[in-house]
Amino acid sequence: MERSEQIEQLFLHYSNDVFKFLVYYTGNRDVEDLVQEVFIKAIKAFDTFEGRSQPKTWLLTIARNTAIDYQRKKRFRHLLPDKWLQHVQATERTPDEILNLNEDKKALYNAMQQLKQSYREVLILRGLKGLSPAETAKILQWTEAKVNNTLHRAVKALRSKLTDQREELMGDVL
Repeated sequence: MERSEQIEQLFLHYSNDVFKFLVYYTGNRDVEDLVQEVFIKAIKAFDTFEGRSQPKTWLLTIARNTAIDYQRKKRFRHLLPDKWLQHVQATERTPDEILNLNEDKKALYNAMQQLKQSYREVLILRGLKGLSPAETAKILQWTEAKVNNTLHRAVKALRSKLTDQREELMGDVL
């Protein structure tokens, strides 16, 4: 059986199991994008599957890791005030929203530029690029603990900078 046929068979046999797993794992019924991401990752890693486990186990492991990554990204977006990163990623806005978005982007950019370089790097890699702590640690040549600690401090510093900017703006208006 060819590789493409094997992958198609995996999808036909296990896509429903992956879907159900992700629904239970995330608590959300809207997981079609995650299912798609799981099978894209499986296609990319298919040549490395050694068959030491059942295909279903392998796919559910990929699904679990995909769900964890999704939740980390989602949680990180909520750490920033006013969910600014969500505004940066949304599309199709009204002219008023675009104007406000541009102001929000400028404020976020200005606040990030005032942070230490290590804070900026970890915010960009973890928050904007969505890399895992392990991937970030490898790129920055840090430990995962240092990545997590620096991220926590960077978010705290960014919040402080954004609050300061808002207070300055309100002082100028009054």
